[in-house]
Amino acid sequence: LGAAGIRTAPDDTWADLFSRVMVERVEPALGRGRATILCEYPIPEAALARPSPADPRVAERFELYACGVELANAFGELTDAPEQRRRFCAEMDEKERVYGERYPVDEDFLSALGQMPEASGIALGFDRLVMLATGARRIEDVIWTPVAEYPGTGPAR
Repeated sequence: LGAAGIRTAPDDTWADLFSRVMVERVEPALGRGRATILCEYPIPEAALARPSPADPRVAERFELYACGVELANAFGELTDAPEQRRRFCAEMDEKERVYGERYPVDEDFLSALGQMPEASGIALGFDRLVMLATGARRIEDVIWTPVAEYPGTGPAR
């Protein structure tokens, strides 16, 4: 365990540590007493989001939290195909390092980015709203379809 009681490994990347701190220390405290918006994510944590014009180190991305639950994820779409290609390649390099496999870059998607106007969107999790309304602790307790199980792995997550 690291100094903050967070599990670490010798080959952890900055993204690994950021994610663990967010999940274990930050997110559970967000939205307690009132809705909270967490914004300006570091670029490596916003794979499809465009950089902020005010600070290119962060992305135009935000998440809405209530009672420690992420309800919505929103971002300005990255429409710069060369930058998106660079990010996809970096993701595949990391996937290969960790899992020993990689997938081809989606060339059709990258071609479409060149035609796409500026856009943004938000995804609101209805299942997460139901969790809050019912006091459920796990999303599996409120989804209306069974969770697929794979041999030897238990429920898919």
